[in-house]
Amino acid sequence: MSNALSSTLTRRSLLAAGGAFGVLASAGCVRQARNVAGRDRPEQLSLDVKTIPGDAAPFGLATANRLVESLNAVGIDAQLTPLEPEEFYRQVLINHNFDIYVGQFPEQFEFDPDALYPLSHSMFDAEPGWQNPFGFTNLECNDLLEAQRAQSGGQRRETVFDLQEHLARTAPFVPIALIDQLTAIRTDQFDEWNPVRPTAPLGLLGITRVDDETDTLRLASNDQRITVNRNPIAAEFRRHGAIIGLLYDPLTRRDGDELIPWLAQSVDWDRRDDGVEATVSVRPDLSWHDGTEITADDIAFTYQFLTDTSLGNAEDPIPTSKYRGRSSLVSDVVVESDRSARISFDDVSREIAPTALTVPLLPEHVWADKTGPATIAGIEVNSETTEAVVWNNPEPVGSGPLRFESATDGERAAFELFDEHFLVDGRETTIPEPYGSGPAFDRLEIQLAGTDSSAVELVSIGDADATLSTLGPGVIPRIREESALDLIVSPSHGFYHLGFNTRRSPLGNPHFRRTVAQLLDKAALVADVTDDFGEPITSPVAGTEWLAPSLEWDGRDPIVPFFDDGSGELNVTMAREQFTEHGFQFNDEDELVVRNR
Repeated sequence: MSNALSSTLTRRSLLAAGGAFGVLASAGCVRQARNVAGRDRPEQLSLDVKTIPGDAAPFGLATANRLVESLNAVGIDAQLTPLEPEEFYRQVLINHNFDIYVGQFPEQFEFDPDALYPLSHSMFDAEPGWQNPFGFTNLECNDLLEAQRAQSGGQRRETVFDLQEHLARTAPFVPIALIDQLTAIRTDQFDEWNPVRPTAPLGLLGITRVDDETDTLRLASNDQRITVNRNPIAAEFRRHGAIIGLLYDPLTRRDGDELIPWLAQSVDWDRRDDGVEATVSVRPDLSWHDGTEITADDIAFTYQFLTDTSLGNAEDPIPTSKYRGRSSLVSDVVVESDRSARISFDDVSREIAPTALTVPLLPEHVWADKTGPATIAGIEVNSETTEAVVWNNPEPVGSGPLRFESATDGERAAFELFDEHFLVDGRETTIPEPYGSGPAFDRLEIQLAGTDSSAVELVSIGDADATLSTLGPGVIPRIREESALDLIVSPSHGFYHLGFNTRRSPLGNPHFRRTVAQLLDKAALVADVTDDFGEPITSPVAGTEWLAPSLEWDGRDPIVPFFDDGSGELNVTMAREQFTEHGFQFNDEDELVVRNR
């Protein structure tokens, strides 16, 4: 990189594919030349930035592309590596094979900030899934996470504020933006789409049928994962849970601020000196999709299995890659009868404990056989993975109102109503309306579309009733010009963020991480890429009542403000000066150099 490089970086097109892959090519040449020159002197720092391609996550790709441009501008050899969603989540969440990634966290912060516990507690740093993929270890953070679990009311709120501020300063991950969910629907066959969660499980259960001759709800998606894998605990396949949430029922479902008893007929709470207990009674005459009776033994099995999918057969527990935060709230489950179990929570307040009851219930007679080491084509993968974690679950056996019918990989999936479900067979329930009346459809079909535009086209011509995957803003003009289509804009609590692998130098240095974060202009990204269908944020709980006042967005990030040169462009000189202040060095070619890692 030349000494004559300008101190500002002109904004280029964020979505230019040529620029992104040009970075890949040039980075390889630089590394090859460096290897020839020798490796016993300081080298230019090289960083790989991973994300999902634009069709699946346009904001993520734009953010990663801008970050790579800015890293290169300040003297860091950066390359962009776009990966298909399954491979991206496998490399980042399962194998922890990354330097920096740009991704979207699942929507877990809308209701309770305890989702920060598995995301950032050091006890999870070696686990797969959204459990601390950053490898972040910090005792003060652990103390705050544990304290807020035992507290309630105003005391807990203050601790959660302190926790957010601590994470903002240490920056194992940096929140970038909340992007609105965009859904295209038509209302000639089905109506009463939920304006907040149109294709969430309860959203789909709440729609009404307009045409009595129509019995099939058809959804168009550009995400093929549900056609390939129906494992409810596989992190690389499960980001949105719309369909899985209708295949597998929890004990309780959350509807806004309320928890609705679902498989549970009742939940009775008692306080203990060291926590709380919940006595759960399940509804009578419940069965799994294969006809097997649901009992309290399945409740006990589910929480044991989520904690250790080997059920004690491995040297160390092998937990699931999903629901670890919620399952870790539970300390013990005692079966009291066929339909009743007592669930104990140690050092957990009554305010937080109910969250644990929202995990999907798993049938013991199916999953108890999946505890052995994972094998592919007869070859054992490794001793730290069980079959349960990698199994595609091709013919799922759940208890939800939908039952699996058939699927063609990468093309389609079909589901039918489960006639024995309490919402379907017409028995009296305590489920509130509009859900208590049961689904307005007899079948649900998902048709795969290659792009957002093709998904909207399927809805436009009447081959689908709604899009299932979140759309990018580029298709909004098409939706608005079609009289048969309506656009639903709903808030998202799945925040986009930078994730740093703190296991690797110099990413383990919080000063380095914060300086990297200041290379991004969050406000400009949201405006340029989303057409303002989103908002820049500074905290993972932005958009909720839990946001710390000190982290409110007021036009700039209060912790990692963009290195602005005064005209909205990156001030390269200012960025380099801050790297230097924190002990990093540049060579005569303005390359940030480090000793061999």
